[in-house]
Amino acid sequence: MRFTTWAEYGMIVSVHLAKESGSGPTSARELAEAEKLPCDYVEQILMRLRRAGLVDSVRGARGGYRLAHLPSEISTKDVIQAAESHTFEVNCDVHQVHPDRCGPTHPCSIRPLWRALQRRVNGLLESVTLEDLLEEEEAVEDLVAIASDDGKARLGEKSLM
Repeated sequence: MRFTTWAEYGMIVSVHLAKESGSGPTSARELAEAEKLPCDYVEQILMRLRRAGLVDSVRGARGGYRLAHLPSEISTKDVIQAAESHTFEVNCDVHQVHPDRCGPTHPCSIRPLWRALQRRVNGLLESVTLEDLLEEEEAVEDLVAIASDDGKARLGEKSLM
């Protein structure tokens, strides 16, 4: 499993917009300069995020991009799916070694492992929002440690385990 530059930059761009939430649109160029990212990449990521309904674009001299929803309503899974088109691909479902080997009727003891991992990855990404990522690194570290235990924890909540 590997996240590409699309996912990484998508997260950086989205967190930047979450920080700017409520203060008006930000141009792609300003965002790219502030985050030290290539402008052409940022523009493409913003288009993907806009197509997914995560950001709005505003035309005009003071135009740019802004989140289409509150940071608390956008999960990291939403961002990665918009930037990458998927979060975790189960290879035997998408790129089968051979239909007789990886078909749904062929028993495979490996497939349940990949699917369980997919559910865990997606569960963790769904449980962390852009608002959560506005916190300090230590708080986010605590959140993802708790979330990986039960998949539903939020900042400020304690695990019951």
